[in-house]
Amino acid sequence: MQANTGLAQVAEAPARSFKRRRAPIAVATLAGVVLLAALFGLPIEALALTGVAVVLLSRCIEPEEAWSAIDGNTLVLIFGMLAFGTGLQNAGTVELIVGMLSPLLSAASPLLLLVAVYGVTSILTETITNNAVAVIMTPIVIELGAVTAMDPRALIVAVMFGASASFATPIGYQTNTLVYGAANYRFTDFVKIGLPMNIVAGITACLAISVLF
Repeated sequence: MQANTGLAQVAEAPARSFKRRRAPIAVATLAGVVLLAALFGLPIEALALTGVAVVLLSRCIEPEEAWSAIDGNTLVLIFGMLAFGTGLQNAGTVELIVGMLSPLLSAASPLLLLVAVYGVTSILTETITNNAVAVIMTPIVIELGAVTAMDPRALIVAVMFGASASFATPIGYQTNTLVYGAANYRFTDFVKIGLPMNIVAGITACLAISVLF
């Protein structure tokens, strides 16, 4: 039918063209959310919802396009991951693992202690979820700081970075899961790229923390 020049195809195209004239609005909204959260400490959740409202009201994207972009399987995976992490936390599994390592960590040098705390936090985050690990690790490292006469702020910052800079698995952080579902990545893709990133980020963070604190 398409080869016949006497016929015209009137079916609606499945994809819509980008609204390039409204792209600056979307970029400015994203930049505003990041800057307001980073510079003024405003809640990122409220800023993100406000940004979504601005993008929708300015017609940068149509509501039906926004709804169609939501991946139900990814949302279920995120909710299940959070529930699994909460279950492990309530069962005391994470506390048991970290408690076994506490005697070894308390006898380490300051830099080695930073590396160990960062490594344990990162490994646990890759297998559970950053929220549960941060809640469990923070009081433990405060106690470790008191035992070793080390500034507990340095250990807390190491926990913050270790729980956030997790790239080696798609379940370590919620954004990893979103990318995993949207781009059809494989689990091994995260390991190949994320593991070296974890190592580089960990070394950089530990050296910077040891200098600053």
